[in-house]
Amino acid sequence: MLFPKKVKFRKWQTGRSNPKKKTVETRGTVLAFGNFGLKAETAGRIKSNQIESARKTISRQMHKTGKLWIRIFPDRPFTAKGAEVGMGKGKGDPKGYEVQVKPGRILFEVDGLTEEISREALRKAGAKLAVKTRIIQRV
Repeated sequence: MLFPKKVKFRKWQTGRSNPKKKTVETRGTVLAFGNFGLKAETAGRIKSNQIESARKTISRQMHKTGKLWIRIFPDRPFTAKGAEVGMGKGKGDPKGYEVQVKPGRILFEVDGLTEEISREALRKAGAKLAVKTRIIQRV
């Protein structure tokens, strides 16, 4: 799984979302490497194990041909309290890492495969993620 080698702060503040203020991604919105890509349609947070699950799914479909690029990296720590622990007593311990995704962000790119295989691999990978996705193609 992906996670940073070193972090400056163990715990980040949660951050708030305002449903009236819809922001879209400004960076990483166009295909830079491959011919097909998986683009986020909604905002959300994707955990490192979801990225790994999607990566495995794509590489299973690719067999030994083609190339895969992961365009996101989970650098944001998230915390969780243990099961059956009461409210209060401070913030939970860091549990893992996630990435915050806005609509329009390219998540994965593939190249060197046929259109059918690329679309099927990205469709299956999109089902593993916590955001709605769309498959895009280079024109």
